[in-house]
Amino acid sequence: MIQVKNVTKTFNETNKAVDNISFEVKPGEIVGFIGPNGSGKTTTLKLLTGIYQKDSGDIKVAGYDIDKEPLEAKKNIGYISDSPDMFLRLKGIEFLNLIADIYEVGTEKRKERIKKLTKAFGLEDILDSEMISYSHGMRQKMMVIAALIHEPDVWILDEPLIGLDPESAHQLKEMMKEHAKKGHTVLFSTHVLEVAEKLCDRIIIIKEGKIIYQGTLKELKKQYTKKDLEEIFLRMVQDEHVH
Repeated sequence: MIQVKNVTKTFNETNKAVDNISFEVKPGEIVGFIGPNGSGKTTTLKLLTGIYQKDSGDIKVAGYDIDKEPLEAKKNIGYISDSPDMFLRLKGIEFLNLIADIYEVGTEKRKERIKKLTKAFGLEDILDSEMISYSHGMRQKMMVIAALIHEPDVWILDEPLIGLDPESAHQLKEMMKEHAKKGHTVLFSTHVLEVAEKLCDRIIIIKEGKIIYQGTLKELKKQYTKKDLEEIFLRMVQDEHVH
């Protein structure tokens, strides 16, 4: 579960990247976090994972306060950042073992999960190569595997489908559904509204650091008759606030 209450984050003393936002993502839910570039999506996700420190408000992940109990909270998070370009001098298997060590995954369990996940994404034959030799899509797949290796309760994904081929994107979406069916929590940001429509139980739309809509796509469409999802989104982020 994710609980966010009255959270604000300011950069350079004046730029409110996140402005007094509140929302929840319940166990078993897949929630899409949607907004234009610069709206505060990535900042919010980095606040949830403890990468950034909030100015005010409260954040709980899996029941733990991200500031007061950061290690307990982070143990329950699987996070995919907006960039897969990290640890590139490590071999793929070295990177996955490093992540497994951090999350204290036992030897047998990690072997089983690495084998299963790398096979699912077609990476089993490149694990002995340095990640700097991988394509962007391969690196993105490695980030997905790393985020799942400790079977987290909460999955926080920042534009996870960018760079993935269609087969891998489908595989990731199926994993997200499976994760939610187990009673876990999934929050992901996306620009692809069709993905949100097919995958999400609810959506959250953010504009200029403020949440302007929370609810189902079905409820949103009722407010804008005879318009497709893209038209609705563009109208909302350009000139209208819907609560």
